[in-house]
Amino acid sequence: MNERAPGKFDIAITMGDPAGVGPEIACRALAAMSDVERASTLVVGDPAIFRRAARLLGVSLEFVPLDEQSSGTLGTAPGSVAIAAVEAPPGQDIPDGQVSAGAGDMAFRCIEAAVALVQAGRAEVIVTAPLNKAALHAAGHHYDGHTGMLAALTGAPSSFMLLASERLSTLHVSTHVSLREAIERVTPERIAATVKAGHAHLVELGNVRPRIAVAGLNPHCGEGGIFGDQDDRIIAPTLHALRAEGIDVSGPISADTVFYRASRGEFDLVVAQYHDQGHIPVKLIAFDTTVNVSLGLPIRRTSVDHGTAFDIAWQGRADATNMGAAIAYARRLASSPGTPA
Repeated sequence: MNERAPGKFDIAITMGDPAGVGPEIACRALAAMSDVERASTLVVGDPAIFRRAARLLGVSLEFVPLDEQSSGTLGTAPGSVAIAAVEAPPGQDIPDGQVSAGAGDMAFRCIEAAVALVQAGRAEVIVTAPLNKAALHAAGHHYDGHTGMLAALTGAPSSFMLLASERLSTLHVSTHVSLREAIERVTPERIAATVKAGHAHLVELGNVRPRIAVAGLNPHCGEGGIFGDQDDRIIAPTLHALRAEGIDVSGPISADTVFYRASRGEFDLVVAQYHDQGHIPVKLIAFDTTVNVSLGLPIRRTSVDHGTAFDIAWQGRADATNMGAAIAYARRLASSPGTPA
């Protein structure tokens, strides 16, 4: 792990929706860290909520205000965690395991604070606990999720969702839109930008020549136009131009075979054309360890790849395996020599 200047952290973990499992999985992950790892970790959220989660789980964690704790110092007290406080307004009703505007607003404010910390040079990578889109919208924050919110907060023109796992990783041309709109987003510009974002990310992580495959849009890539012409008319020429730029990209390859080939090691990344095309195979293969990574932003961010799990929230039952994977990936990014795409 790189040595950080005092007051600077490798990762900043956001609380997520406080009515969900975010505070619990964050505390479980913090408790499992070494003292050195914990000293390079910042959490963003309500100290009282984090303390409640720690008590529920029976873990010894002390949340210390950000300006009272330095990062990277071996003498940091065992169990102490730096926290950037985002507190609930007095009298705010946030019922456990339920959608509420108060919870949605807190989740948004935690992300907003984390972005500001990264932009100010206080943290390298944001790790997000899950939020609830209905709660977010109820609070007046009309985003499609973390990815769109982060793009808006950072002024990025667009962003891309990468689902990363050891056996299979997919990057999406479109995500949270209707299937009809997803088809309309299959354009040369969007496909090229997606491939380039994935290529840049893998190079940043040390892969000198990433092997990228692009899935076809239609069954059997349109079967010569019988099932649609987008694969021949749009996708194939775009990939030809990318190969001329020196990017190792194959396709379009029929979606019913490309993910299997990638899972066997033939490709480092598959570019999927829409949400379910890419999500289903990755979650089938690595549901508990898949990490959601935002590309195309001026900041770095990883996340768990699951929701708020309201049905088990605040019962001490939440599994932090996925949060651990998101944190491990974030530490890789924090120690990489590259810069965000």
